[in-house]
Amino acid sequence: MEMEGEIKNFIMVWSVASATMCYCHRIGKLIPEGTSRLIALFPAIGILLLLPLRLISVHLGGPSAFFLGWLSTFKLILFAFGKGPLSSNPPLSLPHFVPIACLPIKFEHDPKHQIPQKKHKSPFSYASTSMVIILAALIPLYGKKEYFHPKFVFFLYGLHMYIGLEFIFATVSAATRKLIGVQLEPQFKEPYLCTSLQDFWGRRWNIMVNRVLHPTVYDPVKNLSARVLGRKWAPLPAILASFAVSGMMHELVFYYIKREKRTWEVWEPSWDATCFFLIHGVCVAMEVGIKKSLRGKKQWQVPRVLSWMLTLLFVLYTAMAFFLPALARCRVYEKATRELTALTQFLMDVYGLYSLQGSHK
Repeated sequence: MEMEGEIKNFIMVWSVASATMCYCHRIGKLIPEGTSRLIALFPAIGILLLLPLRLISVHLGGPSAFFLGWLSTFKLILFAFGKGPLSSNPPLSLPHFVPIACLPIKFEHDPKHQIPQKKHKSPFSYASTSMVIILAALIPLYGKKEYFHPKFVFFLYGLHMYIGLEFIFATVSAATRKLIGVQLEPQFKEPYLCTSLQDFWGRRWNIMVNRVLHPTVYDPVKNLSARVLGRKWAPLPAILASFAVSGMMHELVFYYIKREKRTWEVWEPSWDATCFFLIHGVCVAMEVGIKKSLRGKKQWQVPRVLSWMLTLLFVLYTAMAFFLPALARCRVYEKATRELTALTQFLMDVYGLYSLQGSHK
């Protein structure tokens, strides 16, 4: 019954979110961009921040918190000032506005949304299939995790999270492409091939978040910093600000998914995730600063293989030291195991009920 109740709440949450975006679409037609539109959108932003509180599962509540509590609220802030994916010329129609506002998606079509562009490859590649096989092989290891070193367990958790997200986004991308002609923004672009932290965060990992943070945090801070530091060094504080905001929003998502009851609880962040992003923000800013200071000079090029190994080791070490322990303290992996068991039982009950009805016919 718990799983059934969570599914009903999930449907309710996304129904209310869709209705809220209809209101936002109407506000965009009635109120010109600027502070007045932002004030009119405040109730919608508040609703989007409250909706994930109705979900307590990892698999349904986690993505909902990420999409609605973070990405959608940032998109509405940009929309208030005529920026971001919700602002276009001509304005988006309601059937296009709602899914783009709620989900990390982009059009497959030309700007008029009429002529299909080139055909996309199926998201289910051999690599995706291999990842699912690896994920299935990881699950039995959790039952023996007491025999493994804690760092190795965190590595398994991280690998599980990455593969699971890749598969979920590939599945939803295929569904949205068939149903409404749009595709999900790519979340990852082979992050295991990164050759620098700037490459990892800017082009390979959390691409959707990067595209949202750039106009909401990075650009405003960069413009303000340019007046004090000049255009050359203005990106450095902008990078630090972007990573700080990312850390705070991750703490918020962790708050949503760690709750055991559908009520408001006292927010007690561990700050591990914030520390993780601040460390990476400082390192990315240092990397960008060194590149700028050496521009135009004869540079010693680090071998690509060495830079790949150093970057990957740094990301893995800091993730296992800060990010993954924060997830473990939220009991994410224990909750996920219970949810998969409950989901299996729920599907078996539904199948048994269907079979029973069929036998009486």
